[in-house]
Amino acid sequence: MGVTEEKENHADEIEKKEKKEKTEDASGKEEKSKDKKKKNKEENEEGGKEKKKKNPEDKKDPAILKQKLEKLETKMQALVAKKEEILKLLKEAETNSTEPAVASS
Repeated sequence: MGVTEEKENHADEIEKKEKKEKTEDASGKEEKSKDKKKKNKEENEEGGKEKKKKNPEDKKDPAILKQKLEKLETKMQALVAKKEEILKLLKEAETNSTEPAVASS
């Protein structure tokens, strides 16, 4: 009977160690994110990066909405060009991979 009790105690100890390691990992990650937040606050106070405060009237201002729309359009055009380039490369890669297979047959 003593052997089974020792095995159970050993298993309990292992579980406790694993739980402790998991909580240490989670707390370590939380500490890192807290450190980053502190760092960002310090940069803002020292004159580093500052976020623009959003103006609720901007959502109704046609000029600002037009600027946002133009900005989106330019980003979309760049993405479309990138997509076309990738499709072209994919098509070339597919044709190159199929040509040697056909020639070797």
